[in-house]
Amino acid sequence: MRTLVAIPVFNEERYVRAVLSRVLSIHPDVLVIDDGSSDNTPHVLPDFPVDVIRHARNRGYGKSMIDAFRFAVAEKFDWLITMDCDEQHEPAAIPAFIEEAAKGGADIISGSRYLLPAAGDDRPPADRRAINATITAEINSRLAGPLGAILTDSFCGFKAYRVSSLRPLRPTVPGYAFPMQFWVQAAAAGLKVREMPVRRIYNDLTRTFGGTLDDAEERLRHYRRILHRELRRKSHLLPSQALRGICEQTCQNPRDDSIRSL
Repeated sequence: MRTLVAIPVFNEERYVRAVLSRVLSIHPDVLVIDDGSSDNTPHVLPDFPVDVIRHARNRGYGKSMIDAFRFAVAEKFDWLITMDCDEQHEPAAIPAFIEEAAKGGADIISGSRYLLPAAGDDRPPADRRAINATITAEINSRLAGPLGAILTDSFCGFKAYRVSSLRPLRPTVPGYAFPMQFWVQAAAAGLKVREMPVRRIYNDLTRTFGGTLDDAEERLRHYRRILHRELRRKSHLLPSQALRGICEQTCQNPRDDSIRSL
């Protein structure tokens, strides 16, 4: 089972060397998507035997994920594991993802930080936890049937994907709302999900989303706009319950795909 580990990075000079060293000690096939870093990150990457996709400017988390999907498909990997580079995802969990994927029965093995009790002070900022819980509950109410699972953490980026199952997906959202579009497209394509517990680690509580998304209420509104818009786009492939209560106005904001920082 050929497996690729893909790591989006943006100005991660503080962490990238340690993270890549640990990942490569566990798994040899690694792709780094450098999302227009302006710090020393681009100068560190040549020190490691990894494939690199470099964005000339910051394009957003979602664009990095789209590039990882395309690379994994083009290079004919069987599974793709995505993880962050800020030491919030433990490289030691990579073999567990591979083992879980090998069991079969799922197209997506989705890491969840909320299947296990928190250790010590590893608690997310209150607004992030509240938004995650709100959006996850809405995704469950609309898409649990097609996905074959009740999610507990719809935002965790530590995941394993069956690469052949990614082929029919056409994600376009470049920013942090990428998971909203992804879950809808996965459900519409009939992909099945199984969650796996991962540790909840928050090293830097000062990180921001940028722009208007630093306002929690606006962030929630933006996530819902993307979610509802994609539900309408894929309505012909989803059960009627998926669109219950969605009005057309919530899904027609032309700015959503064009705001770089989102």
